[in-house]
Amino acid sequence: MAHLRLLLSHSSRHHPQPHRLLSLLRFSSNTGSGSGPTPPPPPIKPVSYAPKPQPAPEEAPASAEEAAPSDDPGSRPPPPPRRSQGPPQRQQWTREEMRFVKDAGPSITPVSYPARVAPLPEDRPAEEAPPEGPADEGLRGEGERIEMDATRARRSFFGMQAEEEQAPYPTLIPVEKRPQKVAIDLVDAIREIKTSANEKKRNFTETVEAHVMLGVDPRRGDQMVRGALTLPHGTGKTVRVAVFAEGPAADEARAAGADVVGGDELIEEIRTGGGKLSFDKCIATPMYMPRLSKVARILGPRGLMPNPKLGSVTNDVSGAVKAAKSGRVDFKIDKTAIVHVGLGKINFSDENLRENIGAFVHALLLAKPVGLKKTSKYVGYVKKFTLSSTMGPGFPVTIPSLSAAADHYNNSKVQAS
Repeated sequence: MAHLRLLLSHSSRHHPQPHRLLSLLRFSSNTGSGSGPTPPPPPIKPVSYAPKPQPAPEEAPASAEEAAPSDDPGSRPPPPPRRSQGPPQRQQWTREEMRFVKDAGPSITPVSYPARVAPLPEDRPAEEAPPEGPADEGLRGEGERIEMDATRARRSFFGMQAEEEQAPYPTLIPVEKRPQKVAIDLVDAIREIKTSANEKKRNFTETVEAHVMLGVDPRRGDQMVRGALTLPHGTGKTVRVAVFAEGPAADEARAAGADVVGGDELIEEIRTGGGKLSFDKCIATPMYMPRLSKVARILGPRGLMPNPKLGSVTNDVSGAVKAAKSGRVDFKIDKTAIVHVGLGKINFSDENLRENIGAFVHALLLAKPVGLKKTSKYVGYVKKFTLSSTMGPGFPVTIPSLSAAADHYNNSKVQAS
């Protein structure tokens, strides 16, 4: 019932004829309650609303025309006069009107700025000195530190001012190259070696050594230089020879003067000896070469491994022992393409040393590799030949004097045979 009364009060405010709903309300109240007095309706409180904003006076006809349009063309108001093409006049809009108006913001007039032109160098004003920054402060601090160090360097002793000696600034010292020695004749080189050796007064007899720089490539197998020779006057030192043989070959080696002779027992002694050897040369028969593989790591680095090319692997054991005792010399090129060999003692005569050097040069020419092209007998093959003592300076020797010594040895050998 309360809902119907609320509906009746609402309809009385908005509906133009509320009596129809009132009869319906009375009928429903009579049928629902039966007999009894009808309660009075609730009091109705008036509601007030804000007034609707009124349009501007000039826009009143337009708004009235939009609200109630008419079909009569004569009743239409005349069109508003056209506005002049001038700057728009700014209107004062209310907050409610701003919701229905588009582009009502303030108009923005364009602003033009003058063009910027860089001034010429003569038109620029004089620049002022920039303020001192951290860099200037650092330079000033460095100057103060230098002055302080200079003040500390000046000390006074007994009231007298004394300055410490300042070390000079380090400079690069150019390296002075030693002047190259001029090659001399072989006979003159032998005399110079003896003179320098006698001036030093060594406690032992020095050896005359030859150092030959060859024009070959040691990395190529076809340019390997290796050989052996027997010096006419020996090496001047006692050579201890070891022979690996058994049976009759061992007896021949002992008769020829071999210092050490043995077979498997000698190989085992070398393997278990800890690297200690009691000989300077090794000679072996062909049957012992496979067995020497056990001690190849000991004999190989010392140049004592028997080699058929050097004549140390042979069945003629007695002849090999005699050759080794009489001054057999083996030579081989090293990694720098240089051959080092000893050719006698400093107490030999000049002629004996010259013959030994001639024999070595002849053997060196015989060991010249076949694959070495574009060379003559000496030029391109023997680049430099130097003689020296064990602890003395070296003296380069001319190639013509070496060629003369080799030819003299070859001729004497041919006549002797």
